[in-house]
Amino acid sequence: MTSSADQPTVALPGEVAMPLVGFGTWQATGRSGYESVRTALEAGYRHIDTATAYGNEDEVGRALRDSGVPREEVFLTTKLPPEHAGHERRTLAASLAALGTDYVDLWLIHWPPQRGAGLDTWQEFLAVRDEGQARAIGVSNYSTSQLDVLIQATSEPPAVNQIRWSPSLYDPQVVAEHRERGIAVEGYSPFKTTRLDDPVLIEIARAHGVESSQVVLRWHVDHGVVVIPKSVTPDRIRANFDVFDFSLNEDELRRIDGLAG
Repeated sequence: MTSSADQPTVALPGEVAMPLVGFGTWQATGRSGYESVRTALEAGYRHIDTATAYGNEDEVGRALRDSGVPREEVFLTTKLPPEHAGHERRTLAASLAALGTDYVDLWLIHWPPQRGAGLDTWQEFLAVRDEGQARAIGVSNYSTSQLDVLIQATSEPPAVNQIRWSPSLYDPQVVAEHRERGIAVEGYSPFKTTRLDDPVLIEIARAHGVESSQVVLRWHVDHGVVVIPKSVTPDRIRANFDVFDFSLNEDELRRIDGLAG
């Protein structure tokens, strides 16, 4: 098992280290949600991603407490639904109560609110961060122009933008635009738009003695993009974390990059 100290991370403002491989919990609710988070923590994950909209913060919090893993060793993310704009503090208070913690490591605006980029909400996020209830703050599903609205108004870029990402969606310009602004890219749904039987992925997987899904996750890591695969199947949860014993060379990365259409 990879220890928390051995996991690669991306540096966020405020000396916050975000593990590059996390565990996504969308659609993981009830008993299976609880068990999947327990399995993930036992497998070595130290980054758990949830959201108010997922309806599973209770299960995530209980699994974390029951795991015996110290709270400070786990990077915990939750998100504000856009329809809760104007009720930021009430929403975060409910999330903290459900998760059983007095802070989250990352709080995201889940989607841009219907009107504009959510500048008022972003200003509330900045206040919450400064008060210590969120170690880092960011957004999800934002375009570059929407990010710039927040930055130009407050001079405070989001620490993270969580977006849909996979080899088929690879766009070096998107990554470059985020890095120019000091924003970490976090990808979700790594397999949803990926053909895991693609000959390129199969050939590279065979060369490393791994599965093509593990190649996709390692591709994220080697590009410095955070990735949060999700599953409720124990063997799959463990396999998705077993990506630290190999790396992709420049030619392999280039070939996978080329899968974007």
